[in-house]
Amino acid sequence: MAFNYDGLDFLSFALYADVTQRDSRLFESNEGLTEAVVNELLELSSQRILGEISASDWWRAYVREVANITDPRLVPDVNPDNIDAREQAFKDLNIYNVLADYILPRIADFGNETSSEVVKIKHYTDQYNRLLQELAEAGDWYDYDGDATIEYNEKQPSRINLVRIR
Repeated sequence: MAFNYDGLDFLSFALYADVTQRDSRLFESNEGLTEAVVNELLELSSQRILGEISASDWWRAYVREVANITDPRLVPDVNPDNIDAREQAFKDLNIYNVLADYILPRIADFGNETSSEVVKIKHYTDQYNRLLQELAEAGDWYDYDGDATIEYNEKQPSRINLVRIR
Protein backbone atom coordinates (compact mmCIF):
# COMPACT_ATOMS: atom_id res chain seq x y z
CA MET A 1 0.00 0.00 0.00
CA ALA A 2 1.41 3.36 -0.98
CA PHE A 3 -0.21 5.32 1.84
CA ASN A 4 1.52 6.67 4.96
CA TYR A 5 1.55 4.24 7.90
CA ASP A 6 3.15 4.12 11.32
CA GLY A 7 3.60 0.41 11.72
CA LEU A 8 0.12 -0.94 11.07
CA ASP A 9 -1.67 2.33 11.85
CA PHE A 10 -2.91 4.38 8.91
CA LEU A 11 -1.80 8.02 9.09
CA SER A 12 -2.54 9.69 5.78
CA PHE A 13 -2.90 9.23 2.04
CA ALA A 14 -0.03 11.59 1.19
CA LEU A 15 3.34 12.63 2.61
CA TYR A 16 4.99 15.99 3.22
CA ALA A 17 7.10 15.53 0.08
CA ASP A 18 3.96 15.08 -2.03
CA VAL A 19 2.55 18.39 -0.83
CA THR A 20 5.80 20.32 -1.25
CA GLN A 21 6.17 18.87 -4.72
CA ARG A 22 2.73 20.26 -5.65
CA ASP A 23 3.54 23.84 -4.57
CA SER A 24 7.18 24.24 -3.57
CA ARG A 25 7.13 28.08 -3.60
CA LEU A 26 4.50 28.07 -0.86
CA PHE A 27 6.90 26.27 1.48
CA GLU A 28 9.93 28.34 0.50
CA SER A 29 8.19 31.54 1.60
CA ASN A 30 6.54 30.15 4.77
CA GLU A 31 9.11 28.68 7.14
CA GLY A 32 6.43 27.78 9.71
CA LEU A 33 5.10 25.06 7.44
CA THR A 34 7.48 22.42 8.69
CA GLU A 35 7.34 18.73 7.88
CA ALA A 36 5.85 17.94 11.33
CA VAL A 37 3.11 20.56 10.94
CA VAL A 38 2.19 19.45 7.42
CA ASN A 39 2.19 15.75 8.33
CA GLU A 40 -0.21 16.47 11.20
CA LEU A 41 -2.47 18.41 8.82
CA LEU A 42 -2.32 15.56 6.30
CA GLU A 43 -3.51 13.17 9.01
CA LEU A 44 -6.43 15.47 9.88
CA SER A 45 -7.29 15.86 6.22
CA SER A 46 -7.19 12.10 5.62
CA GLN A 47 -9.58 11.47 8.49
CA ARG A 48 -11.89 14.16 7.13
CA ILE A 49 -11.85 12.53 3.67
CA LEU A 50 -12.66 9.12 5.15
CA GLY A 51 -15.45 10.68 7.21
CA GLU A 52 -16.87 12.49 4.21
CA ILE A 53 -16.94 9.29 2.15
CA SER A 54 -18.43 7.32 5.06
CA ALA A 55 -21.24 9.88 5.39
CA SER A 56 -22.03 9.95 1.68
CA ASP A 57 -25.12 8.53 0.04
CA TRP A 58 -22.82 6.60 -2.29
CA TRP A 59 -21.19 4.76 0.64
CA ARG A 60 -24.54 3.82 2.17
CA ALA A 61 -25.75 2.53 -1.21
CA TYR A 62 -22.47 0.66 -1.69
CA VAL A 63 -22.71 -1.08 1.69
CA ARG A 64 -26.38 -1.88 1.11
CA GLU A 65 -25.54 -3.50 -2.24
CA VAL A 66 -22.28 -5.27 -1.36
CA ALA A 67 -22.91 -6.32 2.24
CA ASN A 68 -26.71 -6.21 2.32
CA ILE A 69 -26.69 -3.89 5.34
CA THR A 70 -29.89 -1.87 5.24
CA ASP A 71 -29.88 -0.40 8.75
CA PRO A 72 -28.02 2.94 8.50
CA ARG A 73 -26.83 2.58 12.11
CA LEU A 74 -24.83 -0.51 11.12
CA VAL A 75 -23.02 0.97 8.13
CA PRO A 76 -19.27 0.67 8.82
CA ASP A 77 -16.79 3.45 8.22
CA VAL A 78 -14.49 3.36 5.23
CA ASN A 79 -11.36 1.38 6.08
CA PRO A 80 -8.29 2.91 4.38
CA ASP A 81 -6.62 -0.51 4.41
CA ASN A 82 -9.26 -1.74 1.94
CA ILE A 83 -8.64 0.96 -0.65
CA ASP A 84 -6.90 -1.20 -3.24
CA ALA A 85 -7.14 0.90 -6.39
CA ARG A 86 -6.80 4.52 -7.45
CA GLU A 87 -4.16 5.18 -4.79
CA GLN A 88 -2.83 8.19 -6.70
CA ALA A 89 -6.34 9.68 -6.76
CA PHE A 90 -6.57 9.39 -2.97
CA LYS A 91 -3.11 10.93 -2.60
CA ASP A 92 -4.20 13.84 -4.83
CA LEU A 93 -7.45 14.15 -2.88
CA ASN A 94 -5.45 14.45 0.35
CA ILE A 95 -3.13 17.07 -1.16
CA TYR A 96 -5.99 19.17 -2.55
CA ASN A 97 -7.86 19.05 0.75
CA VAL A 98 -4.89 19.85 2.97
CA LEU A 99 -3.90 22.79 0.80
CA ALA A 100 -7.43 24.22 0.44
CA ASP A 101 -8.74 23.65 3.97
CA TYR A 102 -5.70 23.59 6.25
CA ILE A 103 -2.54 25.19 4.85
CA LEU A 104 -3.59 28.03 2.56
CA PRO A 105 -6.20 29.50 4.97
CA ARG A 106 -3.40 29.95 7.52
CA ILE A 107 -1.48 32.29 5.23
CA ALA A 108 -4.12 33.75 2.90
CA ASP A 109 -5.01 37.43 2.82
CA PHE A 110 -8.79 37.17 2.70
CA GLY A 111 -9.06 40.97 2.49
CA ASN A 112 -7.67 40.72 -1.03
CA GLU A 113 -9.80 38.39 -3.17
CA THR A 114 -7.18 38.38 -5.92
CA SER A 115 -4.31 37.24 -3.68
CA SER A 116 -2.67 34.09 -4.95
CA GLU A 117 -3.53 32.13 -1.81
CA VAL A 118 -7.26 32.92 -2.06
CA VAL A 119 -7.26 31.97 -5.75
CA LYS A 120 -5.40 28.74 -4.92
CA ILE A 121 -7.95 27.87 -2.21
CA LYS A 122 -10.73 28.04 -4.78
CA HIS A 123 -8.69 26.06 -7.30
CA TYR A 124 -7.81 23.27 -4.87
CA THR A 125 -11.37 23.13 -3.51
CA ASP A 126 -12.70 22.71 -7.05
CA GLN A 127 -10.11 20.01 -7.78
CA TYR A 128 -11.00 18.21 -4.55
CA ASN A 129 -14.74 18.23 -5.27
CA ARG A 130 -14.20 17.08 -8.87
CA LEU A 131 -11.96 14.19 -7.83
CA LEU A 132 -14.24 13.11 -4.97
CA GLN A 133 -17.16 12.97 -7.41
CA GLU A 134 -15.02 11.03 -9.89
CA LEU A 135 -14.17 8.43 -7.23
CA ALA A 136 -17.83 8.01 -6.28
CA GLU A 137 -18.87 7.70 -9.91
CA ALA A 138 -16.17 5.09 -10.60
CA GLY A 139 -16.86 3.07 -7.45
CA ASP A 140 -14.13 0.58 -8.32
CA TRP A 141 -11.50 1.24 -5.68
CA TYR A 142 -12.75 -0.45 -2.48
CA ASP A 143 -12.18 -4.08 -1.45
CA TYR A 144 -15.05 -4.56 1.00
CA ASP A 145 -14.09 -8.02 2.26
CA GLY A 146 -10.39 -7.14 2.57
CA ASP A 147 -9.10 -10.11 0.57
CA ALA A 148 -6.77 -7.89 -1.54
CA THR A 149 -8.90 -8.44 -4.67
CA ILE A 150 -11.68 -6.16 -5.84
CA GLU A 151 -14.27 -8.58 -7.19
CA TYR A 152 -17.00 -7.64 -9.64
CA ASN A 153 -19.67 -7.49 -6.92
CA GLU A 154 -17.52 -5.02 -4.93
CA LYS A 155 -17.55 -2.47 -7.74
CA GLN A 156 -20.38 0.00 -7.32
CA PRO A 157 -20.32 2.83 -9.83
CA SER A 158 -22.86 5.55 -9.24
CA ARG A 159 -24.98 7.25 -11.79
CA ILE A 160 -25.09 10.95 -11.25
CA ASN A 161 -27.23 12.98 -13.60
CA LEU A 162 -25.83 16.44 -13.83
CA VAL A 163 -28.57 18.97 -14.35
CA ARG A 164 -27.90 22.45 -15.61
CA ILE A 165 -29.68 25.08 -13.54
CA ARG A 166 -30.36 28.49 -15.01
